[in-house]
Amino acid sequence: MYEYTVFRMKEEFSWHYFHKSDILYRFIKHYQKECQQRPELQMQYDYSTYPFPGTQFCKIVEEKLDKTMFSYETRDFLRLYKNSTNIPLHISEKHLKFRCETILEAEEILFPILREIDSTFFIIGENTAQYGWVSPVIRIREPKSGQVLYSYH
Repeated sequence: MYEYTVFRMKEEFSWHYFHKSDILYRFIKHYQKECQQRPELQMQYDYSTYPFPGTQFCKIVEEKLDKTMFSYETRDFLRLYKNSTNIPLHISEKHLKFRCETILEAEEILFPILREIDSTFFIIGENTAQYGWVSPVIRIREPKSGQVLYSYH
């Protein structure tokens, strides 16, 4: 079974590191190993991440999923079910940890819920070298005033 951790990155970091996710992955792994010895890593981590929105996440689970598709074991621990899939989730202040047999299981049940909250969730594998974003970054660009693509005049 694979274990993953989900982080909610601040929007500016998702813009800058969307196509450089390997850098973000290495930073988070480095932070996890050395945050106790290096307080500057803790400061960088706190600056680049938001707290995990556990209350909002649980509210969406309760609204969107059938009552047979989830169960609370404690306030911070719940399970998502679908057919024979069982995904245990542990919600903490700064991240969400989950386990699954394949990432496809999470794609079917967990990721749609995360996408409803935000597009800045970054996932890393704890016992596998997999990492990436839950959603693509979509940037809507407003045209600058005074610029036109073409003119009839």
